[in-house]
Amino acid sequence: MTSWSWTPWVLGALLFFWGVGGYNRMMRLRNAIGAAYGQLDGLLSQRAQLCARLLEGLRPLLQNEQATFDALESAQAEAQAAANAVRARPFAADPVAALAVAAAVHAAALTRLMSLVEHHGELAEHPEVFALVDELKMVERQRAFARQLFNQAVSVYNEAVQQFPTRVLASFFGFGEARSL
Repeated sequence: MTSWSWTPWVLGALLFFWGVGGYNRMMRLRNAIGAAYGQLDGLLSQRAQLCARLLEGLRPLLQNEQATFDALESAQAEAQAAANAVRARPFAADPVAALAVAAAVHAAALTRLMSLVEHHGELAEHPEVFALVDELKMVERQRAFARQLFNQAVSVYNEAVQQFPTRVLASFFGFGEARSL
């Protein structure tokens, strides 16, 4: 056999190993999105529990503010449904977009509740309410940081999807762009 007869085999092997390496890189980056969302999801669950406890404590104290409580409960239910949808595929754009919208609605309802708590001075007699508010504020700061990590993982993945020659491999295996929050 001549050296030219080995050339197609060598080129085929190079393409094969490049494809395997590129596929593994894309999977590693996509799994990083899942890991980042796992941290965010835990904080979303913790926030849901704290909101439920806060509403439970505030309902008997502020009986004429039911509309605010109902708005937060509704926003919380929507956010939880969106978070459940993202949990299955955190790299899919549509569920993440729905979660971003639900998170904005929830943030508005939570801000309204927080200003209501600060506005009512009679709640100072109930330190457990302020303890829950402080804990909720801490979870919100942690959630903002986890969201930033998720968005960073999405950015790294999207850059890899857009680079040539990985772009060819990404389209072949169905690696689409992810969406940030």
